[in-house]
Amino acid sequence: MALAVLRSRALAGLAAPEVTVEVHLAAGLPSFTLVGLPDTEVKEARDRVRAAIQNCGFEFPQRRITVNLAPADLPKESGRFDLPIALGILIASGQIKAATLADHEFVGELALSGELRAVRGTLAMCAAIRHEAGPHHNTARAFVLPLESAPEAALIGGMSILPAQNLLQVCAHLAGREILAAFAVPPAPTFARYPDLAEVKGQAQAKRALEVAAAGGHSLLMSGPPGAGKSMLAQRLPGLLPPMTAAEALESAAVHSLAGSFKLAHWNQRPFRAPHHSASQAALVGGGGTPRPGEISLAHNGTLFLDELPEFQRGVLEALREPLETGQIHIARAARRAEFPARFQLVAAMNPCPCGWLGHATGKCRCTPDQVARYRGKLSGPLLDRIDLMLDVPAVAEADLSGRGDGESSATVRARVTAARTVQIERQGKPNALLGPDEIDLHARPDAAGAQLLKQAMARLALTARAYHRILKVARSIADLAGMKQINSAHVAEAIHYRRGLAD
Repeated sequence: MALAVLRSRALAGLAAPEVTVEVHLAAGLPSFTLVGLPDTEVKEARDRVRAAIQNCGFEFPQRRITVNLAPADLPKESGRFDLPIALGILIASGQIKAATLADHEFVGELALSGELRAVRGTLAMCAAIRHEAGPHHNTARAFVLPLESAPEAALIGGMSILPAQNLLQVCAHLAGREILAAFAVPPAPTFARYPDLAEVKGQAQAKRALEVAAAGGHSLLMSGPPGAGKSMLAQRLPGLLPPMTAAEALESAAVHSLAGSFKLAHWNQRPFRAPHHSASQAALVGGGGTPRPGEISLAHNGTLFLDELPEFQRGVLEALREPLETGQIHIARAARRAEFPARFQLVAAMNPCPCGWLGHATGKCRCTPDQVARYRGKLSGPLLDRIDLMLDVPAVAEADLSGRGDGESSATVRARVTAARTVQIERQGKPNALLGPDEIDLHARPDAAGAQLLKQAMARLALTARAYHRILKVARSIADLAGMKQINSAHVAEAIHYRRGLAD
């Protein structure tokens, strides 16, 4: 046989389109040609495949070798095509006889010794194979991949995952001499461990705001002096959120698989991402010649914590405005486009002034009004308008620090948050933070006293229409925590209190 055809997968955002690997051997001067829009990593497969074939005891054919990766207009990147290319050469040259190829797909990067190395994105690839097979998975192909990549791929379920350690094992499997054993899914951790809210002393108001934010999925901005506990509070938000659903866990794991950062120990655990303020726009929202997910996508279904918010570059922060509204990020390049999920819960922290001590009881601040205005002016009005809650976090009193912590644990608060979130899902199918204008009118309409109070706040604080809707959504979450169907003036007053900092 001078022609071999195998199946593999490419990556385009979270999608994993099928790639047909065609290998043809012809007479002529020895050459090795790769076509089908391969990038540099794929082109380098020629040297890796040649060495791997020879070091596994096979003969590399001295003929004219042409490898076509179809479809030709789909960009191909990474070393995942090494394994199907090597198998195609061995089959086309007659060195191994494959009993069947139509019911298998292959991915894997080859070491020069023939060992198989892990590849990223296997979770997305398995999801695509299972989706194409239909609801009953009757026609799902077996997926041959490196052993290191098998644990995350097997999380999809309902598939035949065949891990291999090297090229020789795959050849023996195809020849029918030694069939690869299907991967047995190890028990994944079902309980995620997070820092406990009880460890934070004092800050009762901040803890309440954190609970409201968790209940409705709202964004939160905290302002306070150094050492007030802003970072501690932010780190405890994931532990207050309801447990992840199976769909949420798979979505988050698939994004981390694309980035090559997935770990089985993090399965079912809500992400917490805290990029440094020197992060670039591409690092935060994603990008690159071959688009990769950024921090906002790696925080999907979890928390994105931006400490020292005004220290981020203005363009970086402005790039958050669209995903905060839509929950997605679209990355467009000259030849490639990708879409990644970005439904994250934003928690940000900042100092009240450049030195951080404005309003502190010690009077240590020496910042001028102009310096304070320039510092706060780094945050644009449109960005602040998209943040639901803002509060001042004062310095912790000495009595609270020296006293014994007696605050509620994360488990206690999480129970209330989960109950409130359950009510929201049953009522409207989504958290309150995602309600649209029509849904707000239907589910978040206050009583007469609450409506009058909100009307007065709109006039006095000069709030925008977006702020008006966000106050109602926060008030709806406060009412849900209280177990009340009707939003009253007390709920509206608390929501306005959390909003006043944005208007000042």
